Amino acid sequence: MRYDIITQADCAATERKVVRFNGMPSTAIRNYCYDTAQQCLVIQFVSGQTYSYFDVPPHVALGLARAGSRGRYFQQHIRDQFVYRREQSAA
Repeated sequence: MRYDIITQADCAATERKVVRFNGMPSTAIRNYCYDTAQQCLVIQFVSGQTYSYFDVPPHVALGLARAGSRGRYFQQHIRDQFVYRREQSAA
């Protein structure tokens, strides 16, 4: 299966329907964006590492946005639940 990868830069510049979240109050997650067409969730952690998660249903991405603890929600509903890829840093 081939995925059209959505990077953090793509989230800022894409014409696709992308939901972008920045500056979330979280000790684990710096920001993330979600491409509704590709169902791709890109998460940047406070460590600076960025991961793309594939085939993530919209309700899961919305749950992350609404979670009282985004780190806990990630651990319970996203981590190890979806195919993912660690993105190269833009050093």
